[in-house]
Amino acid sequence: MRAARLIKMVLLLQSRSSMTAAELAGELEVSERTVTRDAQALSEAGVPVYAERGRAGGYRLVGGYRTRLTGLARGEAEALFLSGVPGALREMGLEDAASAARLKVSAALLPSLRDASRSAAQRFHLDAPNWFAEPATPELLPAVAEAVWDDRRITARYRRTERDGRAEPDAGPGTEPEAGREAEREAEPEAGREVERELEPYGLVLKAGVWYLCARVADGGALRVYRIDRFTAVTGEGERFTRDQEFDLPAFWQERAEQFARSLLRTEVVVRLSGEGVRRLPYAVGPRSARQALAAAGTPDRDGWVTAALPVESEEVAHGQLTGLGPEVEVLAPAGLRERFARDAARFAGLYRS
Repeated sequence: MRAARLIKMVLLLQSRSSMTAAELAGELEVSERTVTRDAQALSEAGVPVYAERGRAGGYRLVGGYRTRLTGLARGEAEALFLSGVPGALREMGLEDAASAARLKVSAALLPSLRDASRSAAQRFHLDAPNWFAEPATPELLPAVAEAVWDDRRITARYRRTERDGRAEPDAGPGTEPEAGREAEREAEPEAGREVERELEPYGLVLKAGVWYLCARVADGGALRVYRIDRFTAVTGEGERFTRDQEFDLPAFWQERAEQFARSLLRTEVVVRLSGEGVRRLPYAVGPRSARQALAAAGTPDRDGWVTAALPVESEEVAHGQLTGLGPEVEVLAPAGLRERFARDAARFAGLYRS
């Protein structure tokens, strides 16, 4: 336990020029007194840990001291080689840099661990794109990725989109809340037109084969999400911007993705479902919508059917989704959608009448 903590302390001091006792205590989850004892133990073992007193003081390593990667266990070494996603690195133009880094890590490992990269590759492979979709790498992705790594502003032109007759302020999930959309639509051209913005690119996300950029509109604008395949031009020679050190890309993406998914469910239909219909509902309309509907559904009637209010994107989308359930669902409302299913049923009967 203590040995692992001492190694972690050395690695923390290697990665930062100096750390206070309070910072080390927080990272190591121990008291400041324990940090002092550990620093003394490292010094006695020959690791040049130096303590500076005073308000700006702290602990640091003297003389550019570095430790080797010989302390890695097999599981840790294999996990290290799983951290790269070859296809994504290639699309961002980082394949050569990643390959060189893997070679350097392999050379630093103990001989008994140098097969870690091969054993990891034999056991795990990430295939990011969706089924039945040809993956396409956005032409401008390398330029955007370079700006992300370098914290440089970019000037980007992108195509606005339209869904159900409404223009989207952004080109991807995680758009502004509904209250802010009306002003955005008034301020920008209609959907289908190109818009130019100066952006501070914070991070890239690869979701189901589609690349997204999380970026802040320059000069104090909001953080938004853009689909990179809708960029038509990118100029990446802008000045460096000061990144918000509190920004958490995974947390931001999760929040905006959930917000986007909720924003899609703008209509509600009332349905009756058989037991088989309940089982198949998540595959027809999506898990989020199905969970919400079934959580508030009533008790089964004497035929074993349940009535539920189902959130959907639109009546048109609901028609396509619920058709897949066939006779395991009955649409009760709205009346127009019920009449549409009645016409479908009549057509089916005519097609299959012998």
